[in-house]
Amino acid sequence: MIVEVPRWTNAKMEIATEEPLNPIKHDAKKGKLRYVANIFPHKGYIWNYGALPQTWEDPNHTDNSTGCCGDNDPIDVCEIGSKILSSGEIVQVKVLGVLALVDEGETDWKIIAINADDPEAQKIHDIDDVRKHKPGYLEATVDWFQLYKVPDGKPENHFAFNGEFKNKDFAVEIIKSTHEHWKALLHKKVDGGTIKCTNVLVSGSPFCCSEEDAQSIVQSAPALMNGDSVPPEVDSWYFFPK
Repeated sequence: MIVEVPRWTNAKMEIATEEPLNPIKHDAKKGKLRYVANIFPHKGYIWNYGALPQTWEDPNHTDNSTGCCGDNDPIDVCEIGSKILSSGEIVQVKVLGVLALVDEGETDWKIIAINADDPEAQKIHDIDDVRKHKPGYLEATVDWFQLYKVPDGKPENHFAFNGEFKNKDFAVEIIKSTHEHWKALLHKKVDGGTIKCTNVLVSGSPFCCSEEDAQSIVQSAPALMNGDSVPPEVDSWYFFPK
């Protein structure tokens, strides 16, 4: 996986799919940097959060399980290991299961996984092992995804399968499907809209460029700058009845 957001942090860091080479950026809306709210008793994201490379949830494909189209992003990953990871870190993970979030009418799969190098990975192999060895974590995950947009004035999110987590085998099939959609995108068999598919490794892709061209894109990017200070309200807690 590619880590976008370290556990316990609030800044909404995302792979910028509409920019060449898809850098990780702090997402902004209406000119303001975005932060996720603290849903009591949690602080920020409750896992290391990121995405699986070479996947795409096609917004023109209706998922048979959810009845909704994809959200136009790589598939999301909630990494539940013991270590806090860093934004931009690339980590091999062990897939354990998946939650089917329906976010504003779009399918938004959440893969549950653990760092393959985590000490607990030796005893956690499937979604039932998460319940056994990390009791309450899956329930907290459902609560978090259900409520995290409410402080912004949006309604609660909903889930396919009544919020039931599907097992590893189901999750792997979802990953395979989104990988096939990604391959179609990279070979221009489907319309990716504003997504930038520039790459240096996908043989036969019309978007493939040389390493020199890729280096030029990196060098032409704006210089790294210190951002604005974090607004104090980012530290607020939000309470909701169970």
